[in-house]
Amino acid sequence: MASGRTHEAINLGVFAALAGGYAYARARSLADPTNLLFAPETLWAFVLSYLIGTFFITPDLDLAENRMRARNNWGLLGLLWVPYGALFSHRGLSHTWFVGPLTRLLYLVLLALALGWAASEIAPHFGYRVGFEAEVGESWPQLLVGSLAGYYLSQWLHLIADGIQPDHAWRRKGARTRGRKRRRRSPS
Repeated sequence: MASGRTHEAINLGVFAALAGGYAYARARSLADPTNLLFAPETLWAFVLSYLIGTFFITPDLDLAENRMRARNNWGLLGLLWVPYGALFSHRGLSHTWFVGPLTRLLYLVLLALALGWAASEIAPHFGYRVGFEAEVGESWPQLLVGSLAGYYLSQWLHLIADGIQPDHAWRRKGARTRGRKRRRRSPS
């Protein structure tokens, strides 16, 4: 199992290679900025979500009750990830290829909604009004593609470094099922 520093170094190395590849493609006019994948909004969303997935929202947040790099990167707000660590066992569902990253995104959305609701309830007592607005406009496809690609790639690199295969969840479930069948067959 790789350490937090090793995960970050791997992700930053891959990021440097991707940036170099993109620079080469742009110099050779191979990366058309009118293409969805190479639009500036897509690239910025990719970069931001990749770095967030590398330093702040990693599969190891299921260890949030312990001292670990991603939680420490949050500072005092790292305490917000302790319930996530209590919900998921390390290298369990949170370390699967599709559902694991999704659990962290959903947790973060639920956390943001809860904090937003709390702020909107408390603020009027201090004479403030809290409102939330977001206008994405025409660039939502680029933002969505870039954000998901950057985030998931950063998560998958972490899992690869941990030696976790894409079929990790199914193999674990199969092993548990085979174990139950063996116990039933053995005479008591």
